[in-house]
Parts: sequence; C-alpha cells; structure tokens
Amino acid sequence: MQGERQDQRLYAQKFSRTYLLILLLLAAILFFNILKIFLVPILLATVVTSMCYPLYEAAVKLLNGRKTAGAILSCVLLLLLMLVPIYAVAHMVALEGIDLFRSAGPKIQHIIEQGDKGLLGTIQNNAIVQLLGLHTIDWKASLKDVATNVGSVVTAVINKTSQGTFHVVTDLFITLFTMFYFFRDGQGLIARIKYLSPLDDIYEEGLIHRFVSVSRATIKGTLVIGLVQGTLGGLTLWICGVGSPILWAVVMVILSVIPLVGTWLVLYPAAIIQLLLGNVWQGIAIFLITTIVIGNIDNLLRPRLVGRDAGMHDLIIFFSTLGGISVFGMVGFIIGPVIAVFFLTILDIYSIEFKSTLDIAGKAELSPGLDT
Repeated sequence: MQGERQDQRLYAQKFSRTYLLILLLLAAILFFNILKIFLVPILLATVVTSMCYPLYEAAVKLLNGRKTAGAILSCVLLLLLMLVPIYAVAHMVALEGIDLFRSAGPKIQHIIEQGDKGLLGTIQNNAIVQLLGLHTIDWKASLKDVATNVGSVVTAVINKTSQGTFHVVTDLFITLFTMFYFFRDGQGLIARIKYLSPLDDIYEEGLIHRFVSVSRATIKGTLVIGLVQGTLGGLTLWICGVGSPILWAVVMVILSVIPLVGTWLVLYPAAIIQLLLGNVWQGIAIFLITTIVIGNIDNLLRPRLVGRDAGMHDLIIFFSTLGGISVFGMVGFIIGPVIAVFFLTILDIYSIEFKSTLDIAGKAELSPGLDT
C-alpha cells in the first residue's frame, strides 16, 4: 500500500513537472513573439556590452563604485564615439550622393547629344573595347535607358533613406537603453541564467567565452579591415580624380563586410572606366593599388586582429555572415556568426555528453562493412 502511494506521488510529480515544462515552452513562445521585433537591438546590445564591459568597469571605478552612473557614462561615451563620426560621414555621403544623382542625368544627356563625336565615339574606338567586341553594343540606347531611370532611382533612394532613418534612430535608442541595463545588471543576469541552466558550469563558461571571442573577432576582423580597405580605396579614387570618393569609400566599406566581395567590385570597374576614357595612368594606378596594396590588407591584418578568436571554418563564416545580413540587415554580419558559434558550441557539448553513445553507433555502422 505504501509502495503504491509512493508510485502515485512520483507519477503526480512527473506529471506536474511535464505540465510545468509545457507551460514554460508556451510562455516562452508567446514571450518571444512579443520581443522578436526588438531582437536585433537586443542582440546588438549584448554583443557591444560584452566587448565594452572593461569600459564600464573603468567608469564605475572612476565614479567610486556607482554602477548606475557608470552605465550612463559608458553609454554616452559609446554614443558619441559612434554618432559623431557616423553623422559627419553620412552628411558628406549625402551631399556627394545628391550631387552625383543630380548631375548624372544632364551629363548622360550631353554625351548622347554629342554622339560619335564625343565620349561614345572615344569608347567605341578604344582598342580594348574593339578587342572584346563591345563596340557592337548600342551604347546610345543603353545611355538613354540609364538617363530615363535616373529620376526614378533618385526618388526611390530618397524615400528609402527617409524610411530607414526612423528605424535606425529607433533601433539605436533601444540598443543604448538595453546596454544601460546590461552594463549595470549584467553580472546578475548572467548569474541568473547560469542558475536556471541545467548545463555544467564548464559548458556555460565555454558558451560565454566563445560568444565574447567571436564578437570581438567579428568586429576586429570584419569592421576594422573594411574601414581600412574602404578608406584606402576612397583615397585612391580621390588621388586619381574620380568623383564622389567619400560615397564610393562608404560603398566599399559595406562591400568589404560581405565575404568574397570587397573593394575590387568598385575599384576594378573604376580602373576600366578610366582606361576607356583615355586616363591611362589613373586607370593603371587604380588597378595596381587595388591588386598590390588593398587586396593584401586582409591577408596582412586579419591574422593579427583576429588570430584564432573566431574558431570557425571559413565556409561557416561565409554562410553565417550572408545569412545574418539577409535576416537582420547590415548588423547581421555581427549577429550571424555569433548565432552560428552558439549552435556549434551546443553541438560540441552534445558530442561530449553523448560521446559513448555516438561511438557505439559509429562502430555499429562500420561493422557490416568490416564483415564484408
């Protein structure tokens, strides 16, 4: 009788825990749906906070242990460090972009009116163009199509920029607001998560360590190298007399973030255009600087800046970066690899915990082949 009651209590306890886990899962799904529109700012705040936590600790020490004041000071400093340069560059890019798009239409129309006596004739008579068979292209018709579409492109860019500005400001505010609490209460949040996690402490520490390492590696290895390459590319275009160098420099920084894509996508076409226009030394200079200097920056700087912090195969970095950009926008080049390394770390933990089972399964699969 006593054993039967004990079995009933165990069954009731098991049912209660199962019911609790189901409720927890449902509540987590509902809570995630509420928070998913803030997912990008929260993830970005987590990455930046983990990287800049030494700044917060220095601020708290400077302010005699006042955590709230230290968190506010850290957020303000980071805001100024990000906002002032971004605003200055964005202002110059906007001016160059507006000037470029406004002048493109009249310039193209002038080239069309000149016909074979102007730039079109120079391009068609160019030895490289004739060698490649490009002189058979109807350049005048192509330029007319470009001139027709310039106005619609300008309108679309202005509308998209206006809509995007509001989202950027909103996401920035949410990110900074989240960072404030992560700075101030971060240690307590991590301790609470570790308490609720059933994983061993060594696994939890490994997850945190790899998260910080990949965040640091991504920022240093991608953003810093992109800024260096884009800046050098912009300076090259400016020295060679190409218009809107700051605008193209920003474009090259963005392209440098994407794996297998980079400044060459702007610089090599710029070199070819300069050669077609008869600016021989400018075209050769852009080509040589791109190939010898800018193209090797990644090989020179990445080992020093990144080292082995990332701990991921290049193919995984490639897919996680592109996938992150596709899902989360431009900040996805940071968030994508972080999510990827989280998955890989969980996979490592799984392989350790179930090693004996996996070994047995592997031997069972190999044994038929051995018998034959």
